[in-house]
Amino acid sequence: MSATTTDRVDIEHILPLVRKPGRYLGGERNAAVPDWDRAMVRFCLVFPDLYEIGMSHQGLQILYHILNRRDRVLAHRCYAPDVDMEAELRRRGAPLFSLEARRPLAAYDVLGITLPYELCYTNILTILDLAGIPLRAAARTDDHPLVLGGGSCAMNPEPVADFFDAIVLGDGEEVIVEISDLLMEGRAAGWSRQEILERLAAVAGVYVPSFFSPEYEGDTLVAIRPLRSDYRKVRRRVLPELPPVDLLTRPLVPLVKPVHDRLGLEIARGCTRGCRFCQAGIIYRPVRERSPDDIMALAEQGIGCSGFDELALLSLSTGDYSCLGPLMTRLMDRFAREYVSISMPSMRVGTLTPEIMDQIRRVRKTGFTVAPEAGTDRLREVINKGITEEDLLATCRDAVAMGWNLIKFYFMIGLPTETDEDVAAIAALAQKARALAGQGRGGRIQINVSVATFVPKPHTPFQWHRQLSLEESRERINRLKKLLPRRGFRLKWHDPHQSVMEGVFSRGDRRLSALIESAWQAGVRFDGWSEHYRLENWRQAAARCGLDLDRYLRGRDPGGILPWDHLESGVDREFLELEYQRAMERSYTPDCRVHGCQKCGLCDFRTIRPVLHRAGESTPGSPPAAGAHPPAPERGFIYRVHYSRLDDARFLGHLEMLQLVFRVLRRAGLPVLFSRGFNPSPRVSFSQALPVGVESLVEFFDVELARPLSDVTSAVERLNDQLPAAIRVTAIEPAPAGAPELTRTSYRITGLQAAGPGLKERAAAFLASASHPVQRVRKGRTRELDLRPLVARLDVEDGTVFLDLLTRPGQAGTGPREILEKVLQVGHGVALQARVLKTAVSRETA
Repeated sequence: MSATTTDRVDIEHILPLVRKPGRYLGGERNAAVPDWDRAMVRFCLVFPDLYEIGMSHQGLQILYHILNRRDRVLAHRCYAPDVDMEAELRRRGAPLFSLEARRPLAAYDVLGITLPYELCYTNILTILDLAGIPLRAAARTDDHPLVLGGGSCAMNPEPVADFFDAIVLGDGEEVIVEISDLLMEGRAAGWSRQEILERLAAVAGVYVPSFFSPEYEGDTLVAIRPLRSDYRKVRRRVLPELPPVDLLTRPLVPLVKPVHDRLGLEIARGCTRGCRFCQAGIIYRPVRERSPDDIMALAEQGIGCSGFDELALLSLSTGDYSCLGPLMTRLMDRFAREYVSISMPSMRVGTLTPEIMDQIRRVRKTGFTVAPEAGTDRLREVINKGITEEDLLATCRDAVAMGWNLIKFYFMIGLPTETDEDVAAIAALAQKARALAGQGRGGRIQINVSVATFVPKPHTPFQWHRQLSLEESRERINRLKKLLPRRGFRLKWHDPHQSVMEGVFSRGDRRLSALIESAWQAGVRFDGWSEHYRLENWRQAAARCGLDLDRYLRGRDPGGILPWDHLESGVDREFLELEYQRAMERSYTPDCRVHGCQKCGLCDFRTIRPVLHRAGESTPGSPPAAGAHPPAPERGFIYRVHYSRLDDARFLGHLEMLQLVFRVLRRAGLPVLFSRGFNPSPRVSFSQALPVGVESLVEFFDVELARPLSDVTSAVERLNDQLPAAIRVTAIEPAPAGAPELTRTSYRITGLQAAGPGLKERAAAFLASASHPVQRVRKGRTRELDLRPLVARLDVEDGTVFLDLLTRPGQAGTGPREILEKVLQVGHGVALQARVLKTAVSRETA
């Protein structure tokens, strides 16, 4: 790799121009900072969606920490750039970069790209192209990074297989270590790219797509021909037990709020309930539970070094965790007093005991979520759901009795054997639940019904079944709209247009790589986001490629070749065929955890077997807290914390700063008081929001503590230990009483060379004027504001602007960028890229 390709990418002048620049900063709490020059093998782990989505992904974080613990190995991260960042990078000819080092992706030895869901596939091409890496593996040379894939879509990666050098099937914790060892050996020995691929093919669970060739007759796949006699099938890698606790105790703390802004604790992996539509139940089995003591250790250390105020118990079926009741009690007794809430994903009806429900509600009650999947007992028997309408209604009644006012239902339409009666029963069941659960509660109970089109998934008993057409999905959703009353109910649905392409890719073959590339070249990006997705774009791309999208939604011949037949989940095909037959017979297949082995073919009962824990085997927890929310004093001790925000910290928005400060206060161990009520929050108030891109020497926030600070210097040090380097606490003092009548804020503005001449003259003319009215448009309404009385100083000296602005409570104010653009007539882009520093604030209190 040449020296120029490893230089840091300069994004200083790009960040002011893009939305949410905090996405691209890096420097999160607990991010790794390994020595670049010492590493022999450098990974960049890539999530092909926005930062807000990728930072919630547990798998990437696990691999990140595993690799960064290894000697001579480093792992950095990259997330898909939003469309505005992509445009700026292309305009400047700049490559896509990692967060930790801001080095080009092409400078790494390996790009490890997650395959989380089907509608992110075009983003993979954006990432490769911006990295300067050929899209197709066949076009890469020894000078290019190895492109690896993995994740839930890896069990049928055929639509994107041509873009990857190798793909990991199944659990990645062990195989990533073996791959890094292999690559270090290869680097020392000087292996070629082809030699590396041959060695990777010998690693259990690693699929090298170029070693297989699909064959077609017309539109029909007739064979998947292995090109090596010793490499005919690839079997999913299965971890015997969950990774050790010490790998997971320092979670990455996001700078920009992700979709799941919490500490995720994987309490179990795998589910053997046997829902016949569920791919995860096949490709993540067997069940491997983490011990209650390990979970408590993860929670203690994870909350302590992150500052999160919520922890989520994650698994495919959290309610089935063997020790859930005692674990919930221990967690709530430990964390309720610290205002840390415990959340769980959608719970299975029948696993929600009153004991568990009582624990869940101790800190925060959000919506209560259950997933019936189907509207009738008959159809739930077909899909092996194992719950009845009576079970469901009883659970809803218990939830409402314990104080929940919002119940969320999840259903699918288009399941095998579904009839019009089954669709109508969705609305009927929701109405029954509200009527029974809400007895005596008047009209306060809200039922949210979410509906999605069933997408048949590879390696499931329903992999041969047809998917509803777009028109059929629309018709059933429209019917539900008519059947469900408006009052007390809300119907939401997954866009059936998106379900079409999910279905195409879910059971697709390698011919779809041309479709993906064609759509990407036409501008398709971020299809998982409804504001970007347009099915017509895909129909046009399919026409260009000579492909029929609807053909991919058809039913499949059980005796035919499937695109993923050379990839083994570990569950026998015969078991899937038998389960499909049992579905048609409405026969129940019990959970092997409690009813014995069901002969799916996965476990050898030597290394691969269910790992369960018995209630009572863990160490006793801390004594119960006196109350979930101990009474806070009416008035605590209020301190003003002064701090500076410089360099990269200027790109954090106000809400991002609030969350950062809350977590810093928690990690620093200051005795912050919380508000009372339904959702307690820290008693912290902030100075006026600083515009994104503006630096400051004089920010502050006021915080109310339960007791006075005995050592202010120590408190300053503790806060600075927890803050990013670009944010420094400068002083702490008792907060002054009273509100300012008038505030004068001083700014120094540099970096205006591109503004051209005339700034000094325009500033003088403004100061000499009696008024300077400007038009503002807010929410469609135009208002006039006079800027002249808001400016106390406007000087231009050697290209530097010195500006003092006046603000009064309750009156409209202005900001430095508005003065640059509307007074000094600086262009919008130049104003955004100027370096604005807030240098002083003077206040007159009443």
